Amino acid sequence: MISQDHIAALSALLGPKGAITAPEALAPHLSEWRGKFFGQTPLMIAPENTAEAAKAIAYCHQNQIALVPQGGNTGLVGGGLPGLGAQQEILISSKRMNRILEVDAANYSVTAEAGCTVTVLQGAAAEAGLLFPLSLASEGSCTAGGIISTNAGGVHVMRYGNTRALTLGLEAVLPTGEIYSGLKKLRKDNSGYALEQLLIGAEGTLGFVSKATFKLYPAEVQKHTLWLAVDSPADALALLASAREASGDRVSVFEIMPHAGLEFVLAHIPGTRNPLTQKSLWYLLVEIAANRIDASLGPETEHWLMAMMDSGMIKDGAIAMSAAQAADFWRLRESMSEAQKHVGGSIKHDISVPTSSLPAFTEEASSMLEARYSGCRVTPFGHLGDGNLHFNVMQPEGADREKFLALWPEMNQLVHDLVVQYGGSISAEHGIGSLKKHELARTKTPAELAAMKAIKQALDPHAIMNPNVLFV
Repeated sequence: MISQDHIAALSALLGPKGAITAPEALAPHLSEWRGKFFGQTPLMIAPENTAEAAKAIAYCHQNQIALVPQGGNTGLVGGGLPGLGAQQEILISSKRMNRILEVDAANYSVTAEAGCTVTVLQGAAAEAGLLFPLSLASEGSCTAGGIISTNAGGVHVMRYGNTRALTLGLEAVLPTGEIYSGLKKLRKDNSGYALEQLLIGAEGTLGFVSKATFKLYPAEVQKHTLWLAVDSPADALALLASAREASGDRVSVFEIMPHAGLEFVLAHIPGTRNPLTQKSLWYLLVEIAANRIDASLGPETEHWLMAMMDSGMIKDGAIAMSAAQAADFWRLRESMSEAQKHVGGSIKHDISVPTSSLPAFTEEASSMLEARYSGCRVTPFGHLGDGNLHFNVMQPEGADREKFLALWPEMNQLVHDLVVQYGGSISAEHGIGSLKKHELARTKTPAELAAMKAIKQALDPHAIMNPNVLFV
């Protein structure tokens, strides 16, 4: 148990704004967005800067008090909530550490504190005429520290890479309270181990990220947004190759959705409509973007669309004629998760396979689940361009929600076994958290697990940093 003496000591270190105990103030930080996980803690600490975080974490290390780091609390796998296991934990939030520290336009980089949201990072880059390319549905709430801890991806990975590829350097407080000062703006540094890479994707188990420097890019000043109808993921994959070639490899977004998912959106998200008159089995949201005005790109995109329609590869299609229409296309894609909440229970899988294998995997996994769970509605959608699908399975119409959700571990195992057969990953961008730690233990090799645990033991000998995630 975390004693009142410890709460008093940490409150003295951080002051009234940095130590929160009131239940009504804690409540928003203790539930997951989709309602699967609910945490508990007697205390949330919210340091104002790295020095305060270091003092608090050093105190917890000395007294072997467990901590759970949290950014914007947009996680989906129980990775940022305290009290999900047998051990009582303190929540440590980055919400007060939310400043942009520097935009170095000449270096194409931005440095920020961990509590800055992705939207703030995007805005700081835009003010300098540049682009922070990471974009995802939760970007108004998720934070720099959070995307680092989960190695978030989003819709632009195929062109710009995930968080790991976008991070130049970072600062973090290690579990001992020592400060790791790796806040570099370098693109080349071959001076030994890249220790910051261990912290990316570590889900807060190796330290509390306090600051980060990210890459920026020239702004995308010209965009052509398309909504396309296709018969199959195999046709979509062929179109991806064709679009990359026709555009001079300027495809920035290539998202795929099934008709069932679109129907959920149209039924439950007000103000949405299908841009096309013809129904199709699958839809694509494609964005072709240039970093300079290219008068030929628009006509070339239209020519490509017409050629693919003439060939039968695209059944129907539309190009957004305004920013508002493009936003309407995007709303259909970004509402997929929200719409599913209105339809019943959904068992979710955040998986990736090699892009070339995605059509075969989708067909085999869908057939397997439909045969085993009669009436289930397989609704995979996501980032075809980088092989990442949110392979969600909705309950049969009229089924008992809780009975269906009780199948989660069994269905996860079936899907994850198939993912491994295809050379894929059971977590593409959401992380492992507490939800998938048993699956991680089952699907990783003994050597991989041993190496991960050795790193954890070396950096966190008392196992105080997010002890309920990753490992069983």
